[in-house]
Amino acid sequence: MGAPYHQFCPVAKAMELLDERWTMLIMRELLYGSRRFTELRHGLPTMSPSLLSKRLQQLVRAGLVRREEAGGSVSYVPSQAAEELRPVLEGLGAWGVRWAGELGDADLDPKLLMWDFHRIIDPALLPAERTVVVFDFPDAPAKARRWWLVLTAEEVDVCDFDPGHTVAVEITSPLRTMVEIWRGDLAWDRALRTGAVRLTGAADYRRAVPRWFAPSRFAAVPRPERAA
Repeated sequence: MGAPYHQFCPVAKAMELLDERWTMLIMRELLYGSRRFTELRHGLPTMSPSLLSKRLQQLVRAGLVRREEAGGSVSYVPSQAAEELRPVLEGLGAWGVRWAGELGDADLDPKLLMWDFHRIIDPALLPAERTVVVFDFPDAPAKARRWWLVLTAEEVDVCDFDPGHTVAVEITSPLRTMVEIWRGDLAWDRALRTGAVRLTGAADYRRAVPRWFAPSRFAAVPRPERAA
């Protein structure tokens, strides 16, 4: 893991395990439910597979992750030590919302946004039948402009190609605007009222979109100006 600080302080000892690049983001993915290597790759799209494999091996050796094999597949499961990092991770996220500065254009990743929306959808809110939602980001690169989410009560699939099913509703928005909605910086009702986001489809599906694609767990964190 990280280079030793040669200090007896518990903070220093903890950081020897946690301060290497990508480590806490891997822990974020594991603590938020990713278990397979491919799922981790979805949540860390700019991390090379070889580096991810190396970091996972390090985390297994450090006792933060258990590598489990069953039926020919491998899962990575957080240990008790990792679970005890959950409030630390939540605190870091809340601090980041309040104090970590503005988002640059390079921070806006549609693939990661779709993955984050996919994993916070509550299946109990979805229709019984298969429902396909298209996100269209006109300002994104051509290959990353359109995304299809196939919603069922059992699972949510994210596709960067047309799966060939009838589309129930299409969401058209600048990428930054949709990221701001996910973060809680912009409310759905305001985005729709101002025309920043446009919904196309039957009225019942349009009404359901803000419930299906709710903001992240950090949306409720008070921003500095609100706290003041």
